[in-house]
Amino acid sequence: MPIYAYRCRSCAAEFELLVRASDETAPACPECSSTDLSQRVSRVAPPGKAEGIFASARKQAAAEGHFSNYSKAEKSRIKM
Repeated sequence: MPIYAYRCRSCAAEFELLVRASDETAPACPECSSTDLSQRVSRVAPPGKAEGIFASARKQAAAEGHFSNYSKAEKSRIKM
């Protein structure tokens, strides 16, 4: 189920919605309930960035003492 970004033409609100293929009704603006929406183009994360983000999060978790998201092999390599 993809998440789509929309902009309301009536009130200029910008929002994201999870849209199911089975939904038969048009999405509505959460601010004014208008269905006059334009779908926005969403930026996709550049390839190769996820590993850096995960490494940064793990480093921060290790600094805070949270090791539950590490495998045994990774835990043995952590410098404490």
